[in-house]
Amino acid sequence: MLLFLSILVVSAQQEKKARNWTLNGHLQSLGTVWVQDWDGTWQTMNQIKNRFDFRWYPANFSVHVGMRNNFTYGMMPRLYYPYMADLAVSDPGYLDMTRLIGKDTSYYMTSNFDRFNIRYSNGDFQATVGRQRINWGINYVWNPNDIFNTFDYFDFDYVERPGCDAVHLQYYTGATSSVEAAIKIDSRDKITLAGMYRFNKWNYDFQFLGGYMTGDYVLGAGWSGNIKGAGFNGEMSYFHPEENFSDTCGVLVGSLGVNYTFRNSLMLQFSGLYNSDGTTGPAGMGAGFFVYKEVSAKTFTLAKYLLFGNISYPVTPLFTASLASMYNPGDKSVFVGPTFDVSITSNIEFMITAQLFFGDQETEFGDYGKLAYGRLKWNF
Repeated sequence: MLLFLSILVVSAQQEKKARNWTLNGHLQSLGTVWVQDWDGTWQTMNQIKNRFDFRWYPANFSVHVGMRNNFTYGMMPRLYYPYMADLAVSDPGYLDMTRLIGKDTSYYMTSNFDRFNIRYSNGDFQATVGRQRINWGINYVWNPNDIFNTFDYFDFDYVERPGCDAVHLQYYTGATSSVEAAIKIDSRDKITLAGMYRFNKWNYDFQFLGGYMTGDYVLGAGWSGNIKGAGFNGEMSYFHPEENFSDTCGVLVGSLGVNYTFRNSLMLQFSGLYNSDGTTGPAGMGAGFFVYKEVSAKTFTLAKYLLFGNISYPVTPLFTASLASMYNPGDKSVFVGPTFDVSITSNIEFMITAQLFFGDQETEFGDYGKLAYGRLKWNF
């Protein structure tokens, strides 16, 4: 089925006729090796992934349908059978648009729609209804303002990032300002609703938001600009429980980011995260949490502080190397992530990356072990 659809995509691209719709996506193979103990069993897994993105533009409307297909097999699905397969079909949206095509003790295959929306545009007004991504985040790593569909930094293979079932209204009050409002319902019938105002002042983009996120009232703010050529951004959100509104038991989550690109294209990035409810002691959640974790704008970590750094350099126009790291100063645990990305052709790329976790047991990164990945990807 996937091969047949891919042939249709290639045929459609070769026609080169003017039309009011587009169809693109990717097909890839991702291999994984997970080492929790060097003297123990090295677990392996492979995933054949495919994505289709269809967009149609009739008059003042646009329709976006994004479909993801995933065939996973190997030792890890067998070890965690049937939990990995069950988790893969756990749709967080109000509408269940994820299906299990098949599974056994060593494999499973799923299909889901992470985009399924229609947008109406008229002048400065836009309204989008359906499964969509509402991107209110600013920071590269941690986004306390992204209350509708928070993404996990370690899920590097999901570049499109998750969506949500929502209604999103936008009105552009000027060239650099807008008012937005959105409401989302999740699979547990929990509601998130908020409004945001964006504007530009002193060559900085500012945003302020207020609303309600699944049991918490939320106030947030963010900015993005530069200092002497270096990018400078930050965002913060304050969460106050609805059930204990009269108590002073709110949680403040904030992140800061700085980035700079040199003339030779060497890029440096630094970020920091603060969680007022976090601990300065061991902040681990166990190895199983790495596989099954659910991240929100309030729960990026159990730690009070996290630090992030990244350096990347295009060694050649077709080869880029980067090295990322996170550090928990409270429990002294560390994450290190080297990545090597090669463009084989204009639409085929090969990547090798690793996620290496170091620390004592029950620390932030102490229980996850080491993972290595190899990915061959064709974009069409």
